[in-house]
Amino acid sequence: MDTLWQEIRYAVRTLAKSPGFTVVALATLALAIGANTALFSVVNGVLLNPLPYPHPEELVRLHESKVNFATGSISYLNFRDWQRDNRTFAAMAISRGSSAILTGIGEPEQVRIQFVTSDFFSILGVKASLGRLFVPGEDEIGRAPIALVSEGFWKRKLGGTPDVLGKALTLDGGSDTIVGVIPANFDLSVGSFRPADVYLPLGQWGNPLLNVRAAGLGLHGIGRLKPGVSPAQAQADMDAVTRHLAEVYPDADKGVGAAISPLRQEMLGKIQPFLLVLLAAVGFVLLIACVNVANLTLARSTGRAHEFAVRAALGASRRRVVRQLLVESTLLGLAGGGLGLLLASWGTQATLGLLPIAIPRAGEVYMDGRVLLFTLLISLLAGGFFGLYPALQLSRAEVQDSLQSGGRGSSGVRHRAHGAFVVAEMAMALVLLCGAGLMIRTLERLWNVNPGFDPNGVMTFGASLPPSMQKASADAVRAAFREFDARLAAVPGVNAISLSWGAVPLSGDDERLFWIEGQPKPVSPNDMNWALSYVVESDYLKVMRIPLLRGRFFTPKDDEHAHAVVVVDDVFARKFFGAEDAIGKSILFDDISGGTGPAEIVGVVGHVKQWGLDTDDTQKLRAQMYTPYMQLTDKAMMLSPAGTSVLVRSELPPQALFDSLRQASGRLSNQHVIYGQQTMEEIISDTLATRRFTMALLVAFALVALALASIGIYGVISFLVGQRTREFAIRLALGAQQSDVLRSVLGQGVRLALLGAATGLLAAFGLTRLLTQSSMLFGVSATDPATFAAVAVLLTLVALVACCLPAIRATRVDPLVALRHE
Repeated sequence: MDTLWQEIRYAVRTLAKSPGFTVVALATLALAIGANTALFSVVNGVLLNPLPYPHPEELVRLHESKVNFATGSISYLNFRDWQRDNRTFAAMAISRGSSAILTGIGEPEQVRIQFVTSDFFSILGVKASLGRLFVPGEDEIGRAPIALVSEGFWKRKLGGTPDVLGKALTLDGGSDTIVGVIPANFDLSVGSFRPADVYLPLGQWGNPLLNVRAAGLGLHGIGRLKPGVSPAQAQADMDAVTRHLAEVYPDADKGVGAAISPLRQEMLGKIQPFLLVLLAAVGFVLLIACVNVANLTLARSTGRAHEFAVRAALGASRRRVVRQLLVESTLLGLAGGGLGLLLASWGTQATLGLLPIAIPRAGEVYMDGRVLLFTLLISLLAGGFFGLYPALQLSRAEVQDSLQSGGRGSSGVRHRAHGAFVVAEMAMALVLLCGAGLMIRTLERLWNVNPGFDPNGVMTFGASLPPSMQKASADAVRAAFREFDARLAAVPGVNAISLSWGAVPLSGDDERLFWIEGQPKPVSPNDMNWALSYVVESDYLKVMRIPLLRGRFFTPKDDEHAHAVVVVDDVFARKFFGAEDAIGKSILFDDISGGTGPAEIVGVVGHVKQWGLDTDDTQKLRAQMYTPYMQLTDKAMMLSPAGTSVLVRSELPPQALFDSLRQASGRLSNQHVIYGQQTMEEIISDTLATRRFTMALLVAFALVALALASIGIYGVISFLVGQRTREFAIRLALGAQQSDVLRSVLGQGVRLALLGAATGLLAAFGLTRLLTQSSMLFGVSATDPATFAAVAVLLTLVALVACCLPAIRATRVDPLVALRHE
């Protein structure tokens, strides 16, 4: 230990005597280790840490499998039978997101609602921070109205006082008694479930279709398996349950099954491959940094050959020399790791802030013991990696030769080592650049995909009528919406406006079941045809600029008194009518979808990419239909005051437009609430969030790798120029031109760059296929020739520029001065 402590002190003094080398090496290592630590902390918090619930391996997601949906919504009555008949679940629950208008506490405000069944929070092990949770039976239809509130809502709207229990909330005109407060650390985000302001028992949802077995209504579930039960066993159990229900209720449950998957898989399955690819990419950055520092260390060791030759002559063993050099490199690695931790503490939050929507469990990302251990490990490995080869090379030097040369020379082996390091750096940088280039081209292709509408200048938001309209007649609701629509359409700057119920492109879907007139009515709803349903007004095409292909779109005359009409898209027309003209044909709707009366097809419009710019073409359910808003059934119209969508086209800035619309709405009634504004461009951008996150980090890593590789080749060429000073002096003295020296130096650098590019291309052909396997690419091959060629040219040009300064310096060697010095 005394010897080791002496070597550590000697290493510190030696590094202090070479401040230039030490600063560059520390900065390089800190940047690379910091990037690795930052990304690993994200991977650790999102993927490696267990879910923050008791026995998370027992938690699963529940869905109904149907004809068009592998993970469809669950009907309330089927769920109750699942609860009763299964043998593998300790408990199961379902939920559905919604919204409501809060009145009686300041200005009317739209709040987020989650309807849940009684076992929902107990399944997740959530404890009320104040009061109690729902108890069994309180989620039944007709029970007393009660509510749980989130801790954030409790503090923001209710003052955070403990006497909140027993107080009433006025939601959509009804009164709900508060019985408990949900803690702030409850942040489950999976599927359509998001933390809400208020949680209500599902039985309080006033939708009459809850008692219709064939109606899914957007309900999805979670379950806790009994100890020792696997998801496969639970799936087999639920298969038996659903087969029995299909026998008992063939009209509603024919073809309906249960879909079970681990909760962790549904929460993290989409982001996992992206994070693993990024972790591999940032690992390349660390390797490049280590190679760079190894090159610097090898160059520096040339000047220390005489020092270690003297030590060897005085009796120092080769092992002692190697150990001394490894102590120095390890100290550098640990110091770089310490600085990297400081960078990572900032970089982690910057990474999350870049695209927070793309990262689930972002609130659980922090530096824990595992992250610190990871940083220590890669710091030690980095120190050993870049220090071992230079140490071995220096320890092999002949003592007599080193003493005679004074340490000025450099062997051919060392020159070749410098070249090999540069080639490795260039190759790894090219792989990262190829990955970044492919992601950039993917996003470019996605942005150029025609979504079927023009998103520029379109805003969507939610709107609710005053709570008094919740109990009004359907005709009164229609009249209120007509007035609301007219008032907003009159706002200066509004070019077109439409109410919307059901599906909204890329952000929400709704389906209708139907059959073609003239065909026999299917026995079961699951035997019927399905289509995405958009309930809109006459100016909807003007708002969205969806092309009208044939026939006509709706007019204001297509109201509740007119003959029922429907417009379909070209996918619908081809699928159900083939070469026949769809216009003039009629379709009939299932009772659940709003009546059975025939609706005449009066127009065909272009298809809208509802499911995503890149995945829409792969979905089973693509056919789309449009029906007039005012032809909603009376039952549906009486549900709409609680919340409907509005789409507006305007050239005004989004916030200024929304403020004007809010003022116009407020002039109708101070209990009119509009909320949740989003531009269609933002909606499209959100669908690409994960890819943008990946691209941004890949580009950042690739640029860091390119900078490190450039510094590496510059340092090597500078070193080699210094080693060849005597050679250049003799050549110039014998009549060589400066251009000859310039060509020689540049040629050496370009050869290294080309060799690195060729090696990197071979590696990239294999590694970039990971992007394809992770479904990250769209519209571009993993071996896209244009991307690979552009990256290779870019890397070669950067290397050429990096070589220019040493090459120019070589041409300015004064033969007399250089030879006299030698």
